[in-house]
Amino acid sequence: MSTRLTNLFHALLLIALALLIGFLSTRHGFVQDWSRTQRASLGPASVELLKSLKGPVEIISYARPHGELRKTIGDFLARYSRIKPDLSLRFVDPDADPNAMRAAGVQINGEMDVRYNSRSERLRSLSETDVSSALLRLSRARESLVGFLEGEGERKPDGVANADLGQFGDALKQRGIRPVNVALSTLETIPDNLDLLVIANPRVALDAASVGKVDEYLQRGGNLLWLLEAGEKNGLDRLAQALSIRVLDGIVVDGAGQALGIDDPSMVALSAYPEHAIVKGLDLSTLLPQPVALAQITPPDWSITPFLQTSKLSWTETGHIPQAGEAEGSIRFDGDTGEFSGPLDIGLALTRLSPSPAKTEQRVVVIGDGDFISNSFIGNGGNRDLGTRIFDWLLADDALITIAEPVATDRTIALSGPALSVLSFAFLLVLPLLLAASGLWIWRRRRKR
Repeated sequence: MSTRLTNLFHALLLIALALLIGFLSTRHGFVQDWSRTQRASLGPASVELLKSLKGPVEIISYARPHGELRKTIGDFLARYSRIKPDLSLRFVDPDADPNAMRAAGVQINGEMDVRYNSRSERLRSLSETDVSSALLRLSRARESLVGFLEGEGERKPDGVANADLGQFGDALKQRGIRPVNVALSTLETIPDNLDLLVIANPRVALDAASVGKVDEYLQRGGNLLWLLEAGEKNGLDRLAQALSIRVLDGIVVDGAGQALGIDDPSMVALSAYPEHAIVKGLDLSTLLPQPVALAQITPPDWSITPFLQTSKLSWTETGHIPQAGEAEGSIRFDGDTGEFSGPLDIGLALTRLSPSPAKTEQRVVVIGDGDFISNSFIGNGGNRDLGTRIFDWLLADDALITIAEPVATDRTIALSGPALSVLSFAFLLVLPLLLAASGLWIWRRRRKR
């Protein structure tokens, strides 16, 4: 009898434990992403963004109750609420009050209204890029206004030509930064409401009046991004003098790129960076085609810190511009002709106490290349990430520098010719022979039985 009671007690205890576990599972959840690329989780950039948001986020989804759309949206946004518990999701049936939905501008089933910091933004697609970009834009106190000089053949922030910056301009808009064109010939002075001025490789030298307007903008405490190219006749020697810098002759060539499979030494690849807030935590390689080196004038009027620097295998090539695939030894360093050996500075960050009444920190970035964020090269490695980091730093959005755009994992397998031949031989000949031999061996063993 005691044995039966003991067994009954153990059975009841087991049932009670199972019920308790079931009850607790409805109150406390545990989520773990075991996928190889963590594709079921938010990327580090989105996690950092959510941690930087102060205050609640409300998302309203206008999705019909039938179908799987509400579940899909809820499951996706649960990734965000796990990081930020005060992010709430509310569903509204658009068919319940069609007139109100039309008045609100709701056009798509599942359309979302993201609200934060007394501002809102409408989304019509569901992805980490869309949601995180919307939260990033809403997190800005206001839309930043960036002026791009135009009229002298500069790169256009909305252009589609290979040398233009249209794709990067779209990325800036996603981050709450509005690029506008500034024609100095039509303005008496550069507007005070600009948060940043960009000089992106003018093809024609600026006249004295335009240079004076840029210098006056700088003396008012304006922030500046200046992109340079080799042999550029921009008429901005006065600006370089004011910034305490000098552009070295020739282009930079760097033999370190061969380790990354880059045959053209004029395509400078960077994978390590000096200590600076712009490149802090940047673990992606960047590619700068035919950059120019920069030097500091002593004594400088600014605090100057290099944040892009080439390797010890680099130098300024003044006599010959190498092409991809050139024979080894066809170019060499020649100090007698005025060439400089590496490491060389190709990106400088300048700061000083602003001369404006606000007495804030004035920031300037000078880079010896403009191609790295052009439509042709922005997709290489971390070029886009570097570009957005530069703008974030210049706009004093230091907390957002580490929030990079989501980047798809590169799953391409690069095989050499011999390796491809070995694999082909193995799969087309060796493997079939092994299968045939194993089948013959099994058949003979069975016959012997």
